[in-house]
Amino acid sequence: MLPPTTPRQILTALLPYLKTAGAYAQQIQAQIAAQPDKDGKGDNFFASALSDADLSVQTMMEVVLLGLFPQVRFYGEEHEQTYNTKYFRAIDLGPAGDYLITLDPIDGTQFYLDGHSNYQIILAILNADEYEAAIAITPSQGIYYYTLRGEGTFRGRLDQSLEDCTRITVDSPPLAVCLGWQMGEMVPHLSASRSDPCGNGYRVYHTKTDYSKATQIPNFNGLLSGDLCGAVLARGQFIDGAALAFMAQEMGYIVTTFTGEPPPPLHTCNDYLRPGMVIGSSEKIHRDLLDAVAAAGVVGA
Repeated sequence: MLPPTTPRQILTALLPYLKTAGAYAQQIQAQIAAQPDKDGKGDNFFASALSDADLSVQTMMEVVLLGLFPQVRFYGEEHEQTYNTKYFRAIDLGPAGDYLITLDPIDGTQFYLDGHSNYQIILAILNADEYEAAIAITPSQGIYYYTLRGEGTFRGRLDQSLEDCTRITVDSPPLAVCLGWQMGEMVPHLSASRSDPCGNGYRVYHTKTDYSKATQIPNFNGLLSGDLCGAVLARGQFIDGAALAFMAQEMGYIVTTFTGEPPPPLHTCNDYLRPGMVIGSSEKIHRDLLDAVAAAGVVGA
């Protein structure tokens, strides 16, 4: 069954509710209490962190989607814990033109729980081969970003409509890169042996070792804000990492797999994951990241 409206119309319809969800998340951030770890282990605290806001935001958006687009396919991060999953027609990718809407209710939950401002709500619209649109609300910073396939990535204040937002492109970001949890072996190959023309190594933010409750470090949304020139992910989850990579690519970043190939079509991927992703703001930076991946011998999922 074809979606009832275009990706732009879907984003326009959902934007007010996403803003309200963001205002809610910001309002309760100081009082939020962590729920038990998602997997009961907590080894990767980014993956296991779960807050009341994750569940509440997802429930809110499920209600909105079922009210506005009752025939939509929908996959949310907390689909196993919410009451509404059974009411959606499907949670997986469909044929071309039958869009899947995905949601990460709080991307950067650990950042959120520790009071940092660079958490976000990410909603995306996926076609069989590629993303059609994505939107990332950053309520604590009063901004949002959205992307439409082939039209670019835009930034605006939370009081602005889609039409009032400004298109953004890569604009000489600092030599700083963010590495996913499993990418620690790359650190010495970037901070020591890879350098800019002035001889300075990259500032590397490895989420596993550099995360701080006291001092905010760039999250992967730093690709959009201009705080990062690159990033490497062991895998790109449809709901967050791959969506941000799509948004960055529409800005002008180079996005490939670990072998330098274009990301595979979504319908060829398993478990809502794209394989390891390398994202660079220029050919040189992208090549440095690819070389560091090879030198470290890391393998993407």
